Amino acid sequence: MVVSPEVTVSRGEDAVLNCSFTHPQQQSYSGTIAVKWARASNSVPFFRCSVRNESMEGPTNCSFPELKHSLHGDPRRGELSLLIREAQLNDNGEYFCGVKLDGRSDYREKKTKLYVKAEPQILSLSVVETPSDSGNTTRRLQCEVEGNALPKVVWLLVSRKMMENQVKTSQTGPYRVTSSVPYSEGEVLTCRVESELGEAERTYPPSNTIQHSKMIAPIICGVLVVLLISAGVIVYCLRKRRAQDDTSPVHGNADVVANHQVRASDSPADAEIQLVYSTVTLTDSNTSPPLHVINSTQQHEEQGVLYSPVRE
Repeated sequence: MVVSPEVTVSRGEDAVLNCSFTHPQQQSYSGTIAVKWARASNSVPFFRCSVRNESMEGPTNCSFPELKHSLHGDPRRGELSLLIREAQLNDNGEYFCGVKLDGRSDYREKKTKLYVKAEPQILSLSVVETPSDSGNTTRRLQCEVEGNALPKVVWLLVSRKMMENQVKTSQTGPYRVTSSVPYSEGEVLTCRVESELGEAERTYPPSNTIQHSKMIAPIICGVLVVLLISAGVIVYCLRKRRAQDDTSPVHGNADVVANHQVRASDSPADAEIQLVYSTVTLTDSNTSPPLHVINSTQQHEEQGVLYSPVRE
């Protein structure tokens, strides 16, 4: 049997663990070829299949396109390679390829290894509260990260200066690390994760939350400015209209005179015209005394006298 010592893939890629075998009667052998793959030697296999070596034609029952694991090859040609679709970190580790022919009581096995590399990523960043010995509640900002190789966690202040005090970091799984720092309301902290494969970081509180709070104040100020301008325009218009009304004290009387001319048909034929006097006081811009004008409906008009029609 021949296997690859180690196969390396990135997380999410398909992996093929190469395994092949030969035997002296391979061309003439017409018995059953049994194949198995296990995660430990002489353990219960997670994949197994068998095929008769009667003919090289036709499909085998060792290929399962819809499953995660399948044979990549044809056992009748000595191909026992295992296909792992979309390998994940939990697929990382040792594998044992085994084959058994008719007449043998046990499997022949060979070990290979799969290494799934994964760029560091931040799984979560949140504030957690834990009770302290004094009975108070302690608030800490906790960052959970994952990667293979195992990443390193660094905490940064808003000034991008590294935090070093009161940092607690522990490995919580084969590929996971959890780190936390004390947190006060309003602080802006960044969890940064680094490894030989890359880096990633996340800020708390999220940047969209910070931007949203920064946008609220300008919007409120803008609304207040618009309201103040609108109120100022309304007050200005009202004052201007009032000023125009105050500067024209006799304009209404002049309109009445212009719109009501005396016509012969306005009064009955037998009506008598009576003389009515009224006193109109005109205010001159100078300090001259008021001018008294006597109005009359008589036909003789006198200079300096203003006449106004009056119906009985």
